Amino acid sequence: MNIIRAQQIAESPDMKNVTYNGKSVYIEHVDAQTEMATIHFLDNPERQQRVPVTQLEEH
Repeated sequence: MNIIRAQQIAESPDMKNVTYNGKSVYIEHVDAQTEMATIHFLDNPERQQRVPVTQLEEH
């Protein structure tokens, strides 16, 4: 995924189908300078993680 699309998804009120390593995630925040996203896993909302935006996939 590119940084612009990740930011659009993070700012959207609608839920999008995004995965990280095959697991469904919610994008909480995107840092454009570092190109990292703060995500949490839908099956484990307490588990937050920072990942490279390029490793996120939209389906």
